[in-house]
Amino acid sequence: MQSATQDFLAELDHFEGRGVTSVKKVAVLPGDGIGPEVVDAVLPVLDLLQVPVELTYGDIGWGYWRREGAPVPERTWALLDTVDTCLLATITSKSPREAEAELVGSLQGQGIRYVSPVIQLRQRLGLFANVRPVENLQGHGRPYRFAVIRENTEGMYAGFDYAGDAVPAALRSVVGGHANVVADARQDLGVSLRLVTRLGLERLLRFSFAYARSHGHSLLTWADKPNILRSSSTLAREVLEEVAIEYPSIAVEVQDADAVAMWMVKRPERFGVIVAESMFGDVLSDLGAGVMGGLGLAPSGNYGQHGSYFEPVHGSVPHLAGSDRANPSAMLLTVGMMLEHLGFGDAALEIPKAVRSVLSRGESLTYDLGGGAGTKQSADALLAACGPGSVQQPTAAVLTVGDELLSGAVEDTNTTQAARLLTGHGFHVRATATTGDPLSDINRTVRGLLGHDLLVVIGGLGPTSDDRTREGVAQALGVPLEHHAEAWTAVQHRLKRFGLAVHQDNERQAFFPAGSEPLPNSNGTAWGSSTTADGTRVVMLPGPPHECMPMLQELLDRIAPASKPAEHPHWRTLGLIEADAAALVDQAVQAEGLMLTPSYLWAYPYVDIALPVAVGEHPGLEARVDRLLNGHVVSRRRLTAAEELRVHPGKPVISLDDRLTGGLAAERLPSAADAGIAVQVWSDEPLTVTDGQAWVGTVTMHCEVRINDLTHTYALTAPKRGPEVVDMAADFVAWSVLRACAGEGDAHAGR
Repeated sequence: MQSATQDFLAELDHFEGRGVTSVKKVAVLPGDGIGPEVVDAVLPVLDLLQVPVELTYGDIGWGYWRREGAPVPERTWALLDTVDTCLLATITSKSPREAEAELVGSLQGQGIRYVSPVIQLRQRLGLFANVRPVENLQGHGRPYRFAVIRENTEGMYAGFDYAGDAVPAALRSVVGGHANVVADARQDLGVSLRLVTRLGLERLLRFSFAYARSHGHSLLTWADKPNILRSSSTLAREVLEEVAIEYPSIAVEVQDADAVAMWMVKRPERFGVIVAESMFGDVLSDLGAGVMGGLGLAPSGNYGQHGSYFEPVHGSVPHLAGSDRANPSAMLLTVGMMLEHLGFGDAALEIPKAVRSVLSRGESLTYDLGGGAGTKQSADALLAACGPGSVQQPTAAVLTVGDELLSGAVEDTNTTQAARLLTGHGFHVRATATTGDPLSDINRTVRGLLGHDLLVVIGGLGPTSDDRTREGVAQALGVPLEHHAEAWTAVQHRLKRFGLAVHQDNERQAFFPAGSEPLPNSNGTAWGSSTTADGTRVVMLPGPPHECMPMLQELLDRIAPASKPAEHPHWRTLGLIEADAAALVDQAVQAEGLMLTPSYLWAYPYVDIALPVAVGEHPGLEARVDRLLNGHVVSRRRLTAAEELRVHPGKPVISLDDRLTGGLAAERLPSAADAGIAVQVWSDEPLTVTDGQAWVGTVTMHCEVRINDLTHTYALTAPKRGPEVVDMAADFVAWSVLRACAGEGDAHAGR
């Protein structure tokens, strides 16, 4: 390839951030399976980020093997010689027997041997290093960011794998003394060799140290089995120690590969760069994908002496091809790796930021992440998040602490109030939780909620032995508790002011996680604190609502002043169930060709519908929804029918409280005489039930509203689901008066 990576030193220069940013040429190989659709879905990001990249599409994959007997045709190799790098989507590989059977008839029996295109690319381009970044993209738990770098050309995958008669005599003599071989009268065996060379180790380790330094990692872990593979591991360790001297700022450790696997799951944040030979690296890199949420989030890059290529690692998944279900995230992240390699570092950083934003909000997720979005919908959300001027809404979580909350002995009002305050200050509240007082429970729950921009922890800051929140938060953040003299002085002063004794245990309230900003409490003794770690601000507050809520309000006013919330199109409907409303509105969204998810809230007797866009942004959609919901909309401003009637200029407030109990008969309701309004309401059967009857079926209510000499008639059929149907009747009458005042509904001359 004609690129700055034609020699190894130039490759390292890219990782040191010295790559040039002129127009770059990229070969795009969509492959087969889900490859073409994920490529098409994400490549518009190059225009969004305005990077000077020239794309040329090439041929690779199973279809070319079947038709031409070459999964990588010669024209593709010629293309690769003219570009700076290659973006490979996905390719299908099958066993030699299946590959032979699927060749076109004229090619069968010609002795053509199938070799995976991936292996061909790595061998022909000398790609010895496979890089698999692993990052907490979903925002659940403590942030982590590390990479697994796997050697591609030797180790257990060097190709020395034999079985049966193919085992060389020299190898048979080496293994012939093994107890199992001696005991096996058939002498039927297989042998694989692990190849480790100084050349392979040196170039891999120098590459890995350069990667660690340029990506801000301070630890390099060599994952091996030195206690079992003693001789080859000793050589690897010797080379590691020699190369490490050239990188004194990076700590080095040698760990058993199985121990690394365990700690990747338990404490992924402890790692920086994990380096391993081919087989161990293969296992650990896929485990890393599992840690971060699955192969649908896993990008990769392959680097070497004569070029590079970048691919998502989820494979071609043929059974999903064309079904619009594939996760485009891995392909998009792979494009980000490619842009970084080409020298477009600033643009490359926008991509993982966008993925984190979309995933942390839990919207537009594909099936593998628990969502229902299709490939295009998910990709559109990702692209919108990394476009110019995109604003990422900060996320928040609320944790309340106390056994009394779990048992129900004390009502937890703090969660609702805190969530309301956070929402009013522009935060998207993604999670709420309650935990008991045990230290381990607090520690575990706090760790699970880290990753949001703000985590509010309420309760358990008192002076007694069961108040363990401060210890639990400190442990979760991995920092010690520190004494704060000003807070201790304030605690003593408040206690003395009320004539209370100052006990030694009271001093517990002056300890906060190291690096915290103490938060004064003007309404109580226990102060709170604000601690920022790994991108999450963790705020601890005392439990009493009259103490914690003013403290939270004061903090939010300082760090995130409330702004007028964006107005979204909203409809409050009566006489629709949630499923019927969703069917109508979803139909409108699809008809407008938009990729957005309306929200539906069933708050009897209403269904509230909102669109996640600004008012007036899509007038055609709003008009379409208005038409579809015609006859059911009570309010566009989140008011009940009674509230709308109350604020309607010059219209009477009609009391219904005593008129709709015990059944709905034909009755005249009180009205303001000067308004000239009279109301008559009845139903086809009583709204209540007597002993032995059940709340079943439906009931139809009728309302006549007479304004001067004109009578308007309305009807509403509702499920007879319980006593609350009376509330629906009351709202129906108020709504009927509203519509009559507006001149809506069937009207005829008075009797």
